[in-house]
Amino acid sequence: MDMRYTIGVDFGTLSGRALLMNVRTGEEVACAAMEYPHGVMDAALPDGTPLPRNWALQYPGDYLQVLCTVVPQVLEMSKVSPAEIIGVGIDFTASTLLPAAADGTPLCLLPAWEHDPHAYAKLWKHHAAQEQADRMTAFAQARQELWLKNYGGRVSSEWALPKLWQTLEEDPALCDAAAFFVEAADWVVWQLTGSRSRSACAAGYKALWNSRTGYPHTFLRALSPELAKLAEEKLFGEALAPGQCAGYVTPDMARRLGLLPGTAVAVGNVDAHACVPAAGIDGPGKLLAIIGTSTCHMLLSRQEQPVPGICGVVGDGILPGYFGYEAGQNCVGDLFAWFVEHCVPEAYAVQA
Repeated sequence: MDMRYTIGVDFGTLSGRALLMNVRTGEEVACAAMEYPHGVMDAALPDGTPLPRNWALQYPGDYLQVLCTVVPQVLEMSKVSPAEIIGVGIDFTASTLLPAAADGTPLCLLPAWEHDPHAYAKLWKHHAAQEQADRMTAFAQARQELWLKNYGGRVSSEWALPKLWQTLEEDPALCDAAAFFVEAADWVVWQLTGSRSRSACAAGYKALWNSRTGYPHTFLRALSPELAKLAEEKLFGEALAPGQCAGYVTPDMARRLGLLPGTAVAVGNVDAHACVPAAGIDGPGKLLAIIGTSTCHMLLSRQEQPVPGICGVVGDGILPGYFGYEAGQNCVGDLFAWFVEHCVPEAYAVQA
């Protein structure tokens, strides 16, 4: 029988993992994981530069190191021929946003910017842009912006635009130096294919893109002409729905990963949203609850209905042809870790 396989790579908060799957049977053939060497930087940069409170950064070089480790590992473990791999998919925590040069090099990997905290990837749980998020929310409420209802009435500090605004206000020179600000999922796809693409999932839930009306350009221009210009020139782009082909593995990346050049690469996805079809949900009527570093409640519908307190409702955000609803709670894994560290008796740890 002609066998076909795909490889999915999930980039989480602390580690990345690859899964090689038989697309005909759904069998999980091989899985490999690797922790990020730099982890989450919330106290200092690699050079010791201290970070203010509520910062959470990552080193983008870790993402490529993980990719070039776990993909060859699942190929070796499975003994599957690269000729039988028909596609690669990437999902990522979001919004994890990084500034890059025109050739895709993250600014933090350049000597001129390695000591600048804003040059690193701002992880999803970077909350130092709360002030900017509050100002965006208040301005949108005052203008009675209709799009705000699709996000439960508030803008989160975890999303792309507050993080971009924080960077602009605190480090305008870096904004001038960056050619693009890129979601980490889109950046990994860019490294695989050699071309930039924009995930509708990340654009919709994290950058206020709407499948019918596009980005809120008018609102941003009224809020801050400088932010609007920066977003329009260096962040926004045509949004491609999940499942579309973003490009093909370049010869260089094929050599590093052990794949064939020309292997298809899917549009990047957000980690929780990628779990919906993986759980067998292909239409309305079923809710997926995920427990991890955060919790996410995911639901599909044919209708667009604002819901108070929701994180977002986005057309084509989870599956093409549906409005995807997301809700949940941010602090879960860290809350459990705090409880274990501070409230669990030592005797329990010894027994475990």
